[in-house]
Amino acid sequence: MSSATIDMRQSPGASMFRVYLTEAKYEFIKTLRQPAYVIPTLTFPVIFYVMFGIVFGGKQAVGAVNLATYLLATYSAFGVIGASLFGFAVGVAMERGYGWLQVKRASPMPPLAYLAAKTTMAMIFSAILVTALFVIGTAFGGVHLSVGKFLGLAGTMIAGTIPFCALGLAIGCYSAPNSAPAVVNVLFLPLSFCSGLWLPIQLLPKFLQHAAPFLPPYHLGQLALQQIGFSGGHGMQHVAALAAFTVFFLLLAQRGFKRDDVSINA
Repeated sequence: MSSATIDMRQSPGASMFRVYLTEAKYEFIKTLRQPAYVIPTLTFPVIFYVMFGIVFGGKQAVGAVNLATYLLATYSAFGVIGASLFGFAVGVAMERGYGWLQVKRASPMPPLAYLAAKTTMAMIFSAILVTALFVIGTAFGGVHLSVGKFLGLAGTMIAGTIPFCALGLAIGCYSAPNSAPAVVNVLFLPLSFCSGLWLPIQLLPKFLQHAAPFLPPYHLGQLALQQIGFSGGHGMQHVAALAAFTVFFLLLAQRGFKRDDVSINA
């Protein structure tokens, strides 16, 4: 039996899975060849964590955990948000601006395969980053987390890419290729700081502490803190907030896609 015959007899589900898998594979390979994304995404959170959590943190305690353990959670969230935003916003803006996204949309490829591939790429880089922070914190920062807690933190962070992939998609739908990185930085860095991801939120001014629950990174940071045994409020409230943000960002992105369709047809 020839390979062509085998392909013809594949179930629709198997064929669709191959499409999604292939798109994700080549999205990951393409991203690995972009040092402007890979190097900052993997090194900046690690450098900040080493500086603030290990070198300057010492044995300081925040509640029931030491500062290195506390910042392991928050810098994991910080790194995951960066991987999601830059991976989506810059990638979509460039592919949209240069016409590649229009080519993909005109092809038989399912539209969701494109989004799923970029989301998978962000999840893979997030898993790598959280593992690197955990290893550094355990080796040099006096972090003592069980395997179960580490897996809980890693799983929460991987799932936590979804709201920020949605935000990155919305940014990419409205930004030009050259302006997308600047737009991401303008949003990413201040939001992370004001959400208590760089320093414990208890150290921030009172008005920022009151404003933080209205910011998406705050909720991911609180979920991360819960995984290491730090009280971060009610988990379902944070999940519900992130779900609401995700829906809002996706609707915003959908409007951007429709705007592109109108301009192309015109």
